[in-house]
Amino acid sequence: MKPVRLEPEARLELRQAARWYEERGLVARLLEEVDAAIVSIGALPRRFPRVPGVDPSLEVRRCLLRSFPYALVFLVTPDELLVIAIAHVRREPGYWLYRVEREDE
Repeated sequence: MKPVRLEPEARLELRQAARWYEERGLVARLLEEVDAAIVSIGALPRRFPRVPGVDPSLEVRRCLLRSFPYALVFLVTPDELLVIAIAHVRREPGYWLYRVEREDE
């Protein structure tokens, strides 16, 4: 099992989503789903589909949350799994792509 690390931008996106769902009484459920997704990613990262449109030399995958319109976008590296975005799936697709380019440098 590889360690999973959330990049600062992903942490910020999670805080923003949590704030929004807190106002609706769903923050605990959101955080439980994110925690479960992180465990699943760490256990079997390659069970999740690759993100299309990303340089094929980079192994970027995504894990969709079951009850919320978010995906954890992560990069598989030899040592760890980096969650580079917790992206709303219906807003600004691919806005996080520059983060992958930065990680590769």
